[in-house]
Amino acid sequence: MIGTGRIHVYYGDGKGKTTAAVGLAVRAVGAGLKVLVFQFLKDNSSSERKVLEILPNVTCLPGREKVKFVGNMNRDERAQLRHYNNKALDEIIKFCAPFDMLLLDEVLCALKFDVISEDKLISFIQHKPRGLEIVMTGHEVTDNLLEMADYATEIRKVKHQFDLGRSARQGIEF
Repeated sequence: MIGTGRIHVYYGDGKGKTTAAVGLAVRAVGAGLKVLVFQFLKDNSSSERKVLEILPNVTCLPGREKVKFVGNMNRDERAQLRHYNNKALDEIIKFCAPFDMLLLDEVLCALKFDVISEDKLISFIQHKPRGLEIVMTGHEVTDNLLEMADYATEIRKVKHQFDLGRSARQGIEF
């Protein structure tokens, strides 16, 4: 990629943050760019991942097989998840240099739940490979990351089927 990679943040309580980020990744692949994807707080079975894995120039790093909602974890499970996520970020840092785009899906939620180090993430962004575009998603963005972002898009919920007690549907909500 020509130039300095920029930082993108998709956040908010509305539906479509991952969808927007995946759309940007698809656009990048369509332009011949190489994309690296890691999904925090999700297992390896999301519908978007199934498509990303078959696209040329996309590498999806494996995540945990069984994922429990962080809110349902005890202190030890959260500590284990924090260790896992920080190690995953270490591996991403070592592995990302040949890529043009890095999608860190749900990393902002991992920060909110304190199951990844914000200092480590910020240090990585400050020292990232020059041309690497970084795309992050989640419900809330920290002031530090918002300040660092070149693009910040807040996706706000106006209506959502969950509010009516309706279940998530595969292919639409996940």
